[in-house]
Amino acid sequence: MLRAMQPLIIPRKEHRVSRKKLPPNVLRTLYRLRDNGFTAYLMGGCVRDLLLERTPKDFDIATDARPGQIKRLFRNCRLVGRRFRLAHLHFADGILEVSTFRADALSDESDMERPVPNHHKPRHLKDDSGMVLRDNVFGTPEQDALRRDFTINALAYNIADFSVIDYTTGLADLRDGLIRPIGDPYVRFTEDPVRMLRAVRFAASHDFVIEPAAWETLCTLSSTISRASPARLYEEMLKLFLLGAAGRAFGLLNISGLLAALFPMLSNWLGGNTQRLNIMNANLETLDCRCRMGMPPSPALFFAAFFGPLLAETTLAGRRDGIPGRLTRDAACTDLMKECSETVSIPGKVANQLRNILAMQHSLHSVPPRRPSVIVKRPEFADALAYLHLEGTLGGENQSALEWWDAFLSGKSSSIIAETPADEASAKRRRRRKRRHRAKGTPVK
Repeated sequence: MLRAMQPLIIPRKEHRVSRKKLPPNVLRTLYRLRDNGFTAYLMGGCVRDLLLERTPKDFDIATDARPGQIKRLFRNCRLVGRRFRLAHLHFADGILEVSTFRADALSDESDMERPVPNHHKPRHLKDDSGMVLRDNVFGTPEQDALRRDFTINALAYNIADFSVIDYTTGLADLRDGLIRPIGDPYVRFTEDPVRMLRAVRFAASHDFVIEPAAWETLCTLSSTISRASPARLYEEMLKLFLLGAAGRAFGLLNISGLLAALFPMLSNWLGGNTQRLNIMNANLETLDCRCRMGMPPSPALFFAAFFGPLLAETTLAGRRDGIPGRLTRDAACTDLMKECSETVSIPGKVANQLRNILAMQHSLHSVPPRRPSVIVKRPEFADALAYLHLEGTLGGENQSALEWWDAFLSGKSSSIIAETPADEASAKRRRRRKRRHRAKGTPVK
C-alpha cells in the first residue's frame, strides 16, 4: 500500500475555500455528520476547483460513517453500487453523493488472513491483469486520499476546523499545473484504464500538463482502454467533449493512441491527412465556442460533428459509384455504430438522432426547401441546423441556405415564410381518393 508523507494541513486563513461557496445542502450534510460524531470531508475534484476559484460541477463527501449509519442519519438516503456501496442523498435540486473512507486493499496481514464467509463476496478483487473488479474495503482518510487517481484530486476540506489537508503533493502540483498519478502510473492506469481518459480530460479542461513519466506510460497502455466497460467509456466521451475543451482533448487522444483504440475506423480515416485533421479540429472548436456561449451541444450533435466528415466522404464516394447517397450513408453509419459498440457503447436513441441530423442536411441545403414549416417541427431540427452552421463556418459554404433559414426563423420575410408554389401545387395534386360504391344487386366477385 502507498505510504504518505506527513499530511500538510492548511488553516482557514491560508486557503481560498469558503463555506459561502458551498451549496446549502452540502453544508447541512457536513454539519449533520460532524454533529453526530463522524469525520466528514469534502474530497476530490470539488476541493481542487474551489482552490482554483472555479465552480465545481458536483460535491463529493467522504466520511468514516458506514453506509448503514449514513442511511439512518438521512431519511432521503438511498444506498447504491455493486463495486462499492455509496450513499445518495436525494434533494429537490439534485443528488449528493456520500461515501465511506476506503482503502486500496485490506489494511494488514491479519485482515487478509481472516476468512470470509461463503455467502459474502470478496471486498477487494483484481483480475489477472491487475484491473480492479471490486473495491469495498473501508479505510482511513489518508488511505482514501492515497487510493485516488491524481494528486490534485486527493485534497480534502475538513468541516471540523475548515482546513485543507494535502496527503500527497496535490497543492504543489495544482500550483504547477501538473497532472501526476498517485504512485506508480503503470499500476494506476492498469487498475482502472479509464484513468487515462481522466488524465486527458483534466489536462484539457484545466490547461494542465500530464507529468512526463505518466504520459509515457499512458501512451504505452493506450490500447488497454478497450478493457473498460463500453457504457462507462460512453459517459467519459461526453465528459471529454461536451464541457468546452473538446479540441485539446481530441489532440491528446490522437497523439497518445487512445483515439485509435476507441474509434479505429475514424482514426484510420484521419491518418496523417492534414486536411481531415483540420476539419475535425474546426468542428470541435465550433462546439467549444457553443459551450463558452452557454449552448453546450447535445450528444447527437457532438457525434455528428465527430463522425460527420467521415460519413460525408463515404457517401460522396458511393454516389460516384452510382449508389444512392442515403443508402451509402446508412450503411456506413451502421458499420460505424457496430464498431463503436465494442468500445464506446453509443445508445440507440443517440445513434438514430445522429442519422436524422445527417439525413436532414439534404433538405436544409435546398433553397428554398420543400415545406419548411414541417421540417422545423422535426425533433432533430435544431441540431441539424447547428450542423449546417458548423459546415458553413468551416468552408464558407452553404451561405445561401444559412441566410434563408435565418430569415425564415426570424420572420423577416413573409415571402420566405410562405410555402413555396411548388409545394402548393403538389398539395393540390394530393386529392383524397373517392370511395367507389357498389350498385344494389351487383354480386360480389
